[in-house]
Amino acid sequence: MTTVRYDMDGTVGVVTLAKPPHNLIDDQFVEEILIAYREVQAKGCRAILVKSSMRHFCAGADVGSFDKTTFFHRDQEKIEKLLRALEDVSVPTVAAVHGGVLGGGLELALTCDMIIAADTASFGQVEATVGLVPLLGGTQRLVQRVGIARAKEITFLGRRHTPQAFERWDIINLVVPESDLVEVSLTVARQLAAGPTKVIAGIKHLANLAAREGVEAADARQAEINAAIWETRDRQRGFDAFFATGPASAVFEGD
Repeated sequence: MTTVRYDMDGTVGVVTLAKPPHNLIDDQFVEEILIAYREVQAKGCRAILVKSSMRHFCAGADVGSFDKTTFFHRDQEKIEKLLRALEDVSVPTVAAVHGGVLGGGLELALTCDMIIAADTASFGQVEATVGLVPLLGGTQRLVQRVGIARAKEITFLGRRHTPQAFERWDIINLVVPESDLVEVSLTVARQLAAGPTKVIAGIKHLANLAAREGVEAADARQAEINAAIWETRDRQRGFDAFFATGPASAVFEGD
C-alpha cells in the first residue's frame, strides 16, 4: 500500500502523508517520503509542500516496528543520510501541519524550511514519556530554534504545546485557522516556487551551514556561493527588471 502520495500544483510538489490511521513513522514510511521528494524534484518542482490527509499530521513513530529491522535507534550513518536528504533538498520546503505533530512527526516538520500550523494542532517532543530519546534529530533542532533551556524543557517533560506557544518561541512560522491551512500553505509554497530557485538554494545552504557549524563556517562559503549565484539567469533577470521597472518586478524562471 502506498502511504505517501505526490503530485504537482504548477511548480509546487505536493507530498501528502496518507498512512492510516495516524501517519506513524516506520522504515517503509520514511522511504516513501524520500521517494516522493525525489519524484517531485524530477518533475521540476521549485518548492515542496508536505501535508497530511489523515486526522493528524503525524502522531509519532510506530513503536511496534522497533525491532531488529528498524534503523532509527542503531544506524548512525543511515539516520544522518535521511536527515540530510530531507533537510538539504535544493528547493524550499513547507510543512502544513494539523492535529497531532508529535515525536517523529515534529522531527519531520523540523526538517522543513517553514512550518505553518492549524490553530487546532498539538505539538510535542514526547519520546521521554515512553523511555526514548528523540530519534530523528528533534532535540538538537529544537536547540537551534529555541535555545537550550526551552529545548530541554520540551524534550524532558514531553508535554503537548499549543501552536501559539510554538509560534511565540520561533519554532514554527505561522498559525492559521484550520479551515485555511491548505490554502495559506499552498500560497506560501507558490510564492517560494515563483522565486529565484537557485538563489533560494544558496540562501538555504548558508542558513543550514550556519545552524550546524556556526556563522564562521557559513562566512567561509559566502564568496563561493555568491559567485555561483552571480552566473544564474535569474540573477540577471532580477537586475534587468530592477533597472527597467523597479524592485520586486522580476519574473523568475528558476535557472
